Amino acid sequence: MRRSYKSREKYADYTVGERAPLLEWLLENLRMSRSKTKATLQGRGIKVDGKVVTQFDYELLPGMRVSVSQSKKNDMFKSRYVKIVYEDQYLVVVEKNVGILSMAAGHRSLNVKSVLDDYFHKSHQKCRAHVVHRLDRDTSGLMVYAKDMETEQILEHEWHQIVYDRRYVAVVSGEMEDDEGTIANWLKDNHAYITYSSPVDNGGKYAVTHFHTLARTADHSLVEYRLETGRKNQIRVHSADMGHPVCGDVKYGNGDDPLHRLCLHAYVLCFYHPVTHERMEFDTPIPVGFRNMFK
Repeated sequence: MRRSYKSREKYADYTVGERAPLLEWLLENLRMSRSKTKATLQGRGIKVDGKVVTQFDYELLPGMRVSVSQSKKNDMFKSRYVKIVYEDQYLVVVEKNVGILSMAAGHRSLNVKSVLDDYFHKSHQKCRAHVVHRLDRDTSGLMVYAKDMETEQILEHEWHQIVYDRRYVAVVSGEMEDDEGTIANWLKDNHAYITYSSPVDNGGKYAVTHFHTLARTADHSLVEYRLETGRKNQIRVHSADMGHPVCGDVKYGNGDDPLHRLCLHAYVLCFYHPVTHERMEFDTPIPVGFRNMFK
C-alpha cells in the first residue's frame, strides 16, 4: 500500500461518531462559516483517513478520522494555469494546466517558472524556481521545481534514484488490443526535431515505457503509462509505435482530436525528498474530460 508523503502542514484530527455527508458533518462539528468550510474543502485542506477529499457529499462512517488543515492558504498565489500542490523551503510541487510551458522559450512566453518566480517575489521569498524536468506545453499534470541551486543539482543528478514512481494517463486513438505490456526502443531526434524510434541502437537514447489499459471503447482507450526512462516525447512516440497515438497529438497523431487538446496528463509523481529523504507521494485525478469518454 502506498504511503502518503509527510506534510509539514498542521492538521486537527477528529473521529466521526455517526454517519453523515462530509460537508454536513464539518458544519456541525467545526466552528467555521459555511463559506470558509467549503473553501477549505476545495483547497484540499480536508483529509479522511489520511486521504485528501474534496467531495461535499463524501459519505463519512463511524470511526473514520477527519483531519482539517490548520494552515492559512496563501492568497498571493493565483493562476489559472498553475496550482501549488505542496511547498516547503527546498521545493515546490505544482499541477500545470494545458497551454503553459515549463520554462521560458523565446521572449515573454507564458511559463510555469516565471509564474512561480513572480509568486516567490510577491511573498518575499528570497529564491527562484529551478527547472528539474519538463512537460510539453499541451501536457497537463504534476511537476517539481527546486527553490535553490543545491536542491536542483541533487534532483537533476540523482533523478532516477530519487523518483520511484512517475505515471501518466492518456486517451489514445482506437481500441487497445493488450491489457498491459512494455515497449522499448531507441529514440533520436532528426534535423526537424521530430523524435523517431528504432528497434536497434541508432545513436539515440534507450527508452522503456510500461502501459496498462484502464478502459476501452470501440474508438478510444484510456491508458496508464509508467516511465522507466524519461526521454523527450517518449509516451507520444511509443503510443504512435503501438498504432494507438495519443489523441490531439498534432506531431505524432492521426488527426483524432475528440477533446481539442493533447490527451496526456502526468497524474502520479513519487520521489524521495532530496534533502529530508522523506517519501513524497502526489497524485491528481484523471481529467474529467478523459473520464467522461469512458462512462
